[in-house]
Amino acid sequence: MDSMAADTALAERSAWRLGVALAVASAAAWSTAGFFTRLIPLDLWTLLAWRGLFGAAGLFAVIAAVERGNPFARLIALRPAGWLFVAVSAVGMVFFISSLRHTTVAHVSVIYATAPFVAAGLGWLVLRERPGRSAVIASLAALAGVVVMVGFGREGSLFGDGLAFCMTLAMAAMMVIARRSRDISILPAACLSALASGLACWPFGDPLAVTGHDLALLAAFGFVNSALGLSLFTFGARLLPPVETALIGALEVPLAPVWVLIAFGETPGLATVIGGAIVLAAVVAHILAGAGRETSQT
Repeated sequence: MDSMAADTALAERSAWRLGVALAVASAAAWSTAGFFTRLIPLDLWTLLAWRGLFGAAGLFAVIAAVERGNPFARLIALRPAGWLFVAVSAVGMVFFISSLRHTTVAHVSVIYATAPFVAAGLGWLVLRERPGRSAVIASLAALAGVVVMVGFGREGSLFGDGLAFCMTLAMAAMMVIARRSRDISILPAACLSALASGLACWPFGDPLAVTGHDLALLAAFGFVNSALGLSLFTFGARLLPPVETALIGALEVPLAPVWVLIAFGETPGLATVIGGAIVLAAVVAHILAGAGRETSQT
């Protein structure tokens, strides 16, 4: 029995380590959006079109590899809530990439980090789920952090920050939709969302005029940031407790500005650093408070 217990503990430890590695890798992959947006010298619509199509292709390959049966059937099996999730996600992606073109990566990352609190507000309005005291306090702290960053920061632009908030609102709406309809298959929904955003943006750009070099960068953008990021997160989340998944996912916030700092010298100002630190602290405190409530209830 001792040997069996030891083998079980070893297997659980190995699964946990694999989950942590996958979650960290997913955060790193997701954090490259600003880097690729700065790196690829194309107009916004062409960038969005190819990014969406390559992201959809990568996600479809993952679905075909890991799902049993016909992968096309997985895509068309979505219910109305799933299609709403697809539409909101596609719109959110357009706002996301657009915001990266009009403000700093640090501003976008910090504003995006407030999504759980915006989702709590939407959940209260739509689902009548009253947020707890810790969520309200964390939300106010996060709001203060954003005010410090936007109000006192010299870099960025209000227009770009507004686009980032619209993206955050879309992400919060996706959280509420997923919470209300828990049977939504995330990978197929994300695949269709990427495809929809790519096709919608195709007529507004000049996708057929890209060079081979740019096409390779666009493929890397779609595969790494979209397909790889979501796939690694999905598989890692299956091996970790939700609180650890959420905490590791928060690494995306400080990582995203690091890549553009190293590659392009885009340095966040003091107000952005202070505001970002406040928001990140609020996110971590909110996650830990939620874990504490779950522990006390068991």
